[in-house]
Amino acid sequence: MIDSAATRSVVALGALMVAAFSFFTVEMLPVGLLSVIAGDVGVSESTVGLLVTGYGLTVAIVSLPLTHLVRRIPRRYLLSGLLAVFVASTAVSVTGGYRLLLGGRLVTALAQAVFWAVAAPAAASLFSPQVRGRVTAALIGGGSLASVLGVPSATWLGQQAGWRAAFLAVAGLGLLALIGVAVLLPTTSPQDGNAATGSAPDRRRYWTIIAATTVAITGVFGAYTYISPFLTDVSGFAPRTVSVLLLVYGLAGLGGVAASGILSDRAPRVATLAPVVILTATLFALYLFGAGQAATVALIALWGFAMPQIPATFQSRVLQVAPGSTDNASAVFSAMFNVGIASGALIGGLLLPHTGVRSTFLTAGALTFAALLILLSEPRKP
Repeated sequence: MIDSAATRSVVALGALMVAAFSFFTVEMLPVGLLSVIAGDVGVSESTVGLLVTGYGLTVAIVSLPLTHLVRRIPRRYLLSGLLAVFVASTAVSVTGGYRLLLGGRLVTALAQAVFWAVAAPAAASLFSPQVRGRVTAALIGGGSLASVLGVPSATWLGQQAGWRAAFLAVAGLGLLALIGVAVLLPTTSPQDGNAATGSAPDRRRYWTIIAATTVAITGVFGAYTYISPFLTDVSGFAPRTVSVLLLVYGLAGLGGVAASGILSDRAPRVATLAPVVILTATLFALYLFGAGQAATVALIALWGFAMPQIPATFQSRVLQVAPGSTDNASAVFSAMFNVGIASGALIGGLLLPHTGVRSTFLTAGALTFAALLILLSEPRKP
């Protein structure tokens, strides 16, 4: 039995991290299993890539209206229900062919749309405002752990036992998160707590963050969605090595999340600029030097270090400058983040058959550079 309120909050945060881990793993799992899924259900790799596009578009479209619709439901009940939908839809999606898989992922995306809108404010409300950046980074760290353990492990499992087994394994983790959230999370109203509204509301800064997020994530996922064919076709790695390189990517991300949590609380402007600078340089370098395997490994690690800092530091910034309800502000942030994911996957899919996979990295670098310019347009005042 948990006696301490502080300990209960820490464990509840852990349950939310497992939920984030599960959602992110399922969202990105087709990236590591493009060829496996394509071969099993009889579609092209570009069509499998649409599983990421469709997922992201669904989250983008429904985040704000769904979050508004459920705005009065206590967070423990709401998050438990979202995880129940995640478990059921993921399990059902693997029982048929491509259409059922697509349909199941779209239902899962409905749950994720609301989850990412309310999870960060719910987690932040468990602790004092002074550690909000670190709490947000910890939650996003669940997604980073998905890069380290979830996607590589599920990719390996999918290669050994079939992609359906990989999806079912992640559904099992979602069930564990559901139990934890249902038992540990306080039954609080969304209007209560220290994270219900922005601590330093600023409409201009908020929309600057939203615009930069959309452009940067479009660029990043234009490349990341097709990282498997890049590593095999351009860098010359064996297909079985892809999961190892994704593990390198994810391990580097843990360091990035740890750094972003501290930096977000101390220097929020620097915390938002740094990862975009690193990503821009990395994506251009992969376009230029991706044929060299040693350079590619180093650049993949650098990419992994920077990428999770964007959702961590940008989400923390949203909780700070939200001009109204942080739930609604986070819903817009989540929506536009997923517009970026969907747009990036779509752009990459269009480029892939015509100009080759390397062109997706050149386009990605140009877009992240544009996002950097947007961020630099923000006034210097912290």
